[in-house]
Amino acid sequence: QVQLVESGGKLVQAGGSLRLSCAASGRTGDVSTMGWFRQAPGKEREFVADTNRWVGGTNYADSVKGRFTIFVDNRKNTVYLQMNSLKLEDTAVYYCASKKSYALGPTNYDFWGRGTQVTVSS
Repeated sequence: QVQLVESGGKLVQAGGSLRLSCAASGRTGDVSTMGWFRQAPGKEREFVADTNRWVGGTNYADSVKGRFTIFVDNRKNTVYLQMNSLKLEDTAVYYCASKKSYALGPTNYDFWGRGTQVTVSS
């Protein structure tokens, strides 16, 4: 089992920045790819970004390209999501996820965190 715990969500003004963190514990040897998803009220969960912690590479949803950056600190088993130029539509619960697969993309995630709330105000 892998446990994922997100942190860093809060209320922020539009145009501002925020960094989310997600720490993995447990069988971290089963964690190859780590990603972020989000779910806004009344909407389905959607993919935001992911990265492979061993070979690098990143993948972003079109809606966040150029504004969000995902990166990993392997010593801490932690993945981060740096969010800049935040928009009202970025308001959502952000979830961290991990998978054993090296393939980037929104499918086949094995483990999920409980989420952290990000609210962007005008």
